[in-house]
Amino acid sequence: MKEFDTIAAIATPIGEGGISIIRVSGKNCLVIVNNIFKSKNHKDILDIKPYTMKYGNIIDSNGETLDEVIISFMKGPKSFTAEDTVEINCHGGILVTKMILEEVLKNGARLAEPGEFTKRAFLNGRIDLSQAEAVMDIITSKTEKSMKAAMMQAEGRVSKEINRLRTKLLEIIAHIEATVDYPEDDLEEMTSEKTYEEISKILKEINELILTADEGKILREGLKTAIVGKPNVGKSSLLNSLLEEKRAIVTEVAGTTRDVIEEHLNIAGIPIKLIDTAGIRETEDIVEKIGVEKSKKKIEEADLIIFMLDSSESLDEKDLEIIKYIKNKKYIVLLNKVDLPKKLDFNDLRDIESKNIIEISAKSGFGTQKLKEKIEKMFFRGDIKIKEYIITNTRHKAALIRAKINLEDAELAIKNTSAIDLASIDIRNAWHSLGEITGDTLEEDLIDKIFKDFCLGK
Repeated sequence: MKEFDTIAAIATPIGEGGISIIRVSGKNCLVIVNNIFKSKNHKDILDIKPYTMKYGNIIDSNGETLDEVIISFMKGPKSFTAEDTVEINCHGGILVTKMILEEVLKNGARLAEPGEFTKRAFLNGRIDLSQAEAVMDIITSKTEKSMKAAMMQAEGRVSKEINRLRTKLLEIIAHIEATVDYPEDDLEEMTSEKTYEEISKILKEINELILTADEGKILREGLKTAIVGKPNVGKSSLLNSLLEEKRAIVTEVAGTTRDVIEEHLNIAGIPIKLIDTAGIRETEDIVEKIGVEKSKKKIEEADLIIFMLDSSESLDEKDLEIIKYIKNKKYIVLLNKVDLPKKLDFNDLRDIESKNIIEISAKSGFGTQKLKEKIEKMFFRGDIKIKEYIITNTRHKAALIRAKINLEDAELAIKNTSAIDLASIDIRNAWHSLGEITGDTLEEDLIDKIFKDFCLGK
């Protein structure tokens, strides 16, 4: 356990609601809250039993009642932070919540930094870094599947798998060192062939983990999907149809959408970040011009591009230019307005894979279900099933890739020299890389950076 000062923060969203919670954590939390709390039976809370609640009022420095509240006490190490923690449950108004927090701070607590409660849980050994990151993933998850993946990580399933692999690597290192340092002793010899075989097994398991990372990243961060095309081809109508609400203004006037509109959608458990871009065209309108530039930037960042064409119009140079641009990206081409007479020549789409072309009517909703099914097949291998563990964090994937490269270098060293002592250096590096996932071998400044992305009060 580490010695920390006492911190406090509002743990619930700021706004009007039934209840707000002010969380206070640290060795002086009871003393601080006791100074501003008056129970109904006029007893202090210094001898409150752990995991019980007391009803009373919070009073200010003038003895005036601020609010009637319920106080709960969690005794460390059996608390979220693994240290003594008090939570003040008050009415959910913006003003009253802030006034109570101010009284807590006046009496000796410090305002918590973003993610500091979870950081203390990690530093006190209650959870590892992978589990700590999962806390934020649970909060920000947008679909049931992304939440389940985050919950599994929070429960430590990813950590257990990583620790199992690290233990295997450590055993190989120990056997190598024993073989090299004590050749005369009657120990089981670690030959180069056996070392190579053991490394290959672990490498296979790491590769399997890496394979889950692309799907996991989408579950965690959402699939960035940009809807692009010339003005007035039906981009905003498609957005409205997929969302089943009138989110974007739709008119027959070209250039109606002048800015980027972003919305979230759930398709078969996949969180989709839909981006309706301004129609790409040359324009003298300053506002529309800014929108077009933003559109081009969003296209660069997108995981998937939905390119819309008007099937009632012939292709022009601008359409062909966009087709050339999207060829090296993941794309779906939608032929919109199929309810109108067709003028589009399919021969002009010879550079587009036919399997990526879908006919739709954004106005009526025809073809949108086919679009959803296509997105699911493009990014997920079959039905999306949350396995025992799935890598959802880009940082974790990068660490796994480093470990993979280290083990491949170890294999190469054994192939070229048969020197297992040389291979042990790379194996140790792989062990270190995997430890970055759980935080066992991660440097302090990087840990600080990770927790700065957390919300206040968590």
